[in-house]
Amino acid sequence: MTAPTRIGTPLCHSCTRVMLLGAGELGKEVIIALQRLGVEVVAVDRYPNAPGHQVAHRAHVIDMADPQALKALVEQERPALIVPEIEAIATDMLAEIEAEGLAEVIPTARATQLTMNREGIRRLAAEELALPTSRYAFAESLAQLIQAIDGGVGYPCIVKPVMSSSGKGQSTIHGPDDVAGAWDYAMSGGRVNRGRVIVEEMIDFDYEITLLTVRAVGESGEVETYFCDPIGHIQKQGDYVESWQPQPMSAEAHRRAREIARAVTGNLGGRGLFGVELFVKGDHVWFSEVSPRPHDTGMVTMVSQWQNEFELHARAILGLPVDTRLRAPGASAVIYGQLDQEGIAFEGVAEALQVPGSELRLFGKPVSFPRRRMGVALAYAETVGTARERAGEVASRVRPVAGG
Repeated sequence: MTAPTRIGTPLCHSCTRVMLLGAGELGKEVIIALQRLGVEVVAVDRYPNAPGHQVAHRAHVIDMADPQALKALVEQERPALIVPEIEAIATDMLAEIEAEGLAEVIPTARATQLTMNREGIRRLAAEELALPTSRYAFAESLAQLIQAIDGGVGYPCIVKPVMSSSGKGQSTIHGPDDVAGAWDYAMSGGRVNRGRVIVEEMIDFDYEITLLTVRAVGESGEVETYFCDPIGHIQKQGDYVESWQPQPMSAEAHRRAREIARAVTGNLGGRGLFGVELFVKGDHVWFSEVSPRPHDTGMVTMVSQWQNEFELHARAILGLPVDTRLRAPGASAVIYGQLDQEGIAFEGVAEALQVPGSELRLFGKPVSFPRRRMGVALAYAETVGTARERAGEVASRVRPVAGG
């Protein structure tokens, strides 16, 4: 399928309708970017009043892993484009929907099938494309996990469910005593429990990056590949807590990172923005993962780029020109809920925004957990170092408190 040739008027017979499957903080920003371009947006999530529900033209709550419920909703809404934003989706049904011509799946149904499951994308990268990755194995039982570690992966290593996001179910194993607990956590932490994990060698890297890669229609009228400046980030317990752009890299490492990202996204095909995660040590680069959608570490682009990752995604899927240029060095820092409560409030917002070059996004999630990402602090400056200091200061001034 090709991109829409024109954009209609929302809530009219001429509308260009897009359905987002997943309406969290990233989906919310995609919705806003699409609506600024005159698109009618339908937001779908597993719980009511998700961030994207609050800004969409229409909102639905379904189990997106239920293939029949998903197809029924697509038949009801008849979107031109379906944009998956989370992992827990019936991807086989997306392939059926695409094959029947009911809607175009972004970037493609095949891409969602491969990337929503760590096994599919790892086998593609390592075995089909022969890209450098860490040593890895898959396991369907605790015994198989122990065998995989002892048989070649070694300690230390990382265990992840084949389907999860934001570090859910992920553990670092330092020795034999950690294995059983890691297996149990992986079984309880996946978005969809497939009873299967990937165990990966822990690479001794200098830093890790997200290379936002955009497949968009160029001046030639064909889909071309564009790259944003590399984003550095820090993860704790598998979840990002801080990111910055640009991440300094050697020329050779930068060239190799683009080469890997181009190979993976080119194979996946379609249009849209991809978050390609890479490990870097000196001039050496290893592929880690890829998300066929905006990336949490890429929220920094809301202050660092002329067109942020959400605008790039919206433009790309609509067949519009993109601009990936950096505007200024920037940084982001996560704001956690800290409380286990519904309807929390935030204090210190005015003080936070007194920090020079600062921005703030509070996501509007209806329920808070201590480690749930409830907002992000953003800042730009003349240098990455100053931007990181500013973003950290903004985050520290925002205080989640009990609502009411």
